[in-house]
Amino acid sequence: MKIKDNTYIISGGVSGLGAAVCDMILENGGNAIIIDINEIKGNNSNKKATYYIGDVADYSSIENIINSIYSDSNQIAGLINCAGIGPAKRVVGRAGAGPIDFFQKVIHVNLIGTYNLIRLVAAHMQNNRSDMDEERGVIINTASIAAFDGQIGQAAYAASKGGIVSMTLPLAREFARMGIRVMTIAPGIFETPLMENFSPEVKQSLIDQTIFPKRLGQPLEYASLVKEIIQNTMLNGEVIRLDGSIRMNSK
Repeated sequence: MKIKDNTYIISGGVSGLGAAVCDMILENGGNAIIIDINEIKGNNSNKKATYYIGDVADYSSIENIINSIYSDSNQIAGLINCAGIGPAKRVVGRAGAGPIDFFQKVIHVNLIGTYNLIRLVAAHMQNNRSDMDEERGVIINTASIAAFDGQIGQAAYAASKGGIVSMTLPLAREFARMGIRVMTIAPGIFETPLMENFSPEVKQSLIDQTIFPKRLGQPLEYASLVKEIIQNTMLNGEVIRLDGSIRMNSK
């Protein structure tokens, strides 16, 4: 799939990994459509994108946004799901069992929000004109190394990201007849707004657990992998860890 002159939807495209993907799409001659709960920030590249305010956990609102997008554009080449939250909470604390609504919220945003966008976009994407490989579109999801190495307090987050990992191959198999590829990236510890909640000591601990390079990942590195996935049609049904070989400790 080529990027130039094609249109891509990026959820969570205002900041962090999503913003880097948006910039990459625009810099390579593509069109970017951002869906994000936050108001657009003062990034010159993002100002060139089409922007929709939407909460991926508000499923009916997202469906209205997708319908609106397709009323203006008949062909969306790709969907890159970057929206998500990363809170931590123990299942059982000193006061007893933790609140069930915490788990539900993380699952609703990270897993069901991703699934909802996939089903809505793929339903339209199957009608795209195919290219020389009979490809009609590509879907790239964002999981996390927590899906494999979840730490104490990350049960909800790890479950939500593990669900994204687990549905990658079934989706790729189902969508093959439509000419749609499905890939997932599992990032390690990246320099994103989520990291702003961590103390310098916690950040350094995570860097120390990274094999090489000994630093936080940069959003541009995530966007670079997204670019390769879009352009390399043989990449399908796989989860790629982008993490400097970090294997996180229990806490």
